[in-house]
Amino acid sequence: MADGASSSGAASASGPGGGGGGESVVIDYGRRRTACGYCRSTGQTSISHGLWANSLRADDYQALLDRGWRRSGCFLYKPEMERTCCPQYTIRLKANDFICSKEQGRVLKKMQRFLDGELDPQVGSPQNKTSPTKHSLAEPMNLPVSKISKTLTNDFQAAKCPNLFEEDEFISCLSSKINEAVGMSFQVGALGSDVQLPKAVVKTVKPQLKKKVGGASQDKKVGEAVQDLLYTCNISFQIVAAIRHALPKEKDANHNEVVADISPNSIAEKLAMTMECHGDIAGLAVKACNGHLNFYSVTNQTEQNKTSIIVSTHAPDKSSSSKQSSVNKNTVRVPQKRRKLEIKMRRSHFDPEEFALYQRYQTKVHKEKKVSESSYKRFLVDTPIVFVPPRSGDNTVPPCGFGSFHQQYRIDGKLVAVGVVDILPKCLSSKYLFWDPDFAFLSLGKYTALKEIDWVKTTQEHCPNLQYYYLGYYIHSCNKMRYKAAYRPSELLCPVRFEWVCYDSVKRLLDKSLYSVLSDFAQIQDEMPQPQNSHLDTELSKNDNCESPIDEDDEDLSYDDSDMMVDEEMVRSESNTDVMEDCSSIIDFENVMMDLNGSRVKYKDLLGVVGRIERRHLEQLERQLSKYVKVVGKELSDRMVHRTGSRKLEASRCTAPN
Repeated sequence: MADGASSSGAASASGPGGGGGGESVVIDYGRRRTACGYCRSTGQTSISHGLWANSLRADDYQALLDRGWRRSGCFLYKPEMERTCCPQYTIRLKANDFICSKEQGRVLKKMQRFLDGELDPQVGSPQNKTSPTKHSLAEPMNLPVSKISKTLTNDFQAAKCPNLFEEDEFISCLSSKINEAVGMSFQVGALGSDVQLPKAVVKTVKPQLKKKVGGASQDKKVGEAVQDLLYTCNISFQIVAAIRHALPKEKDANHNEVVADISPNSIAEKLAMTMECHGDIAGLAVKACNGHLNFYSVTNQTEQNKTSIIVSTHAPDKSSSSKQSSVNKNTVRVPQKRRKLEIKMRRSHFDPEEFALYQRYQTKVHKEKKVSESSYKRFLVDTPIVFVPPRSGDNTVPPCGFGSFHQQYRIDGKLVAVGVVDILPKCLSSKYLFWDPDFAFLSLGKYTALKEIDWVKTTQEHCPNLQYYYLGYYIHSCNKMRYKAAYRPSELLCPVRFEWVCYDSVKRLLDKSLYSVLSDFAQIQDEMPQPQNSHLDTELSKNDNCESPIDEDDEDLSYDDSDMMVDEEMVRSESNTDVMEDCSSIIDFENVMMDLNGSRVKYKDLLGVVGRIERRHLEQLERQLSKYVKVVGKELSDRMVHRTGSRKLEASRCTAPN
């Protein structure tokens, strides 16, 4: 922590205006280069400008957000859009205009069903069962073709079910089961550090494709099963592609030998066997066929007695088998107890319970081997934002005040998720989310985002200026970050004119060029007549009716900050020569407020206070100030206190001759 930055924010302050009192004091570190966490480049291709904030008024940080800045702890960074490898556009949503998609609606319904006791966590969660054995990629792949595993039938899994919502839930359940099997079958260490395992996408099989996907067979029973083929998944092909794509980067001979034996068929068989041993999918049989993972209805084969038939790799127990066969389909299910969800907003401070949850999340979801308390505090607890308490009768400040907060989600008292947010004069800015891996089946990333949007809507009734939900950065070149545009209608910040433009109007431009002056294109689009049903609307409509190929829950509003976990010692400035490249134009920095041994001095008054300064030091300072004014804007540069170079002024002063 540096120079007065606090784990619970700078000291509370009150004063006129939405931003409260206090002052913003920043240290300018200039341009910095790092490896990119989005495109996984090997070189230092991510380029940004960095500031360290000792303290920061809420309204000043709001203004910085609206110029493309973002914070990680007390460190502020702004990508240099025309230079960096993966341009990052600030994205926001006006809460009252939000349109809930079908998929987002399903997330809300799923949570409500869980709270009402109607959703069994054993069905949805890939995390609540532990595997007695875990297979690595190094194990032999010549597994036998999986036996067809049959379990208790359930009416809603069949295509006969009229309720589309229930079938969608069941498809989501199958995807979770496959993801669980992938996690149990393939250890990350054995695959190599560069292998990113895909997420499963289960599709309904159309009648005309059943024979093609199910495959031909001389076995009559298998042939009959083809007629009952309901769902299929091609994740085995994706896993093979991911492994082979990463293969050239892996120099280990053992990896090359193992990967050479991999095929979609062998992986599909391995996953089917794993699901047979550890899964229980109502009314379906799972089988590997031609590299696909297929799910067959077994309802027809059990129509006479509606019994549960379970086939495992172990020898069957006759006594237990007879007991299972006596189970009737119409057995009354004991109603579950309703669960209580509590959402509480707390000022940012270190909480051991939250840290324990963060450790579990980082190790289970992001596969981190070690998570230190100090890094957690720097990243998610420390904040430079000056807390502004609520004031009676003042509708410019929300009831919680302005500042940095941790929004806790508890189910029956158990902490299941924490959203790290900043509450500012115009918005709720979502910074990071971590959640309990045991509750992954609830899609907590999406659910908490929807609740944060609801919070803005509710708060706007008391605080009319607080209208927006900021989702961080949208990165068109990174598929894992594109999900943010699903919260519609969203806006992107133009990196040149700092105007907000509708995402839908510039998406096609970003498809062609990752870095663009969005406001120019948006203006042209506004002047052109638009068809009533655009190609973009059709594409989004199609995406709305199918499962996303990426599970955003692991990435929600978090991926962009996790690689920026830095403090003062980790920041490296660029050379003065590099800084000069961007400062060829004349920029007015006369009124920049500077810190001089605790005093506040405008640059134009500096010489009168300190006397003569060596020319080379003065030129260097002016170059830094020009760049600083360019990246934060003149209004903020005149208001915030700038500390870069001020400590060196005494050393650079010229001593007048006696």
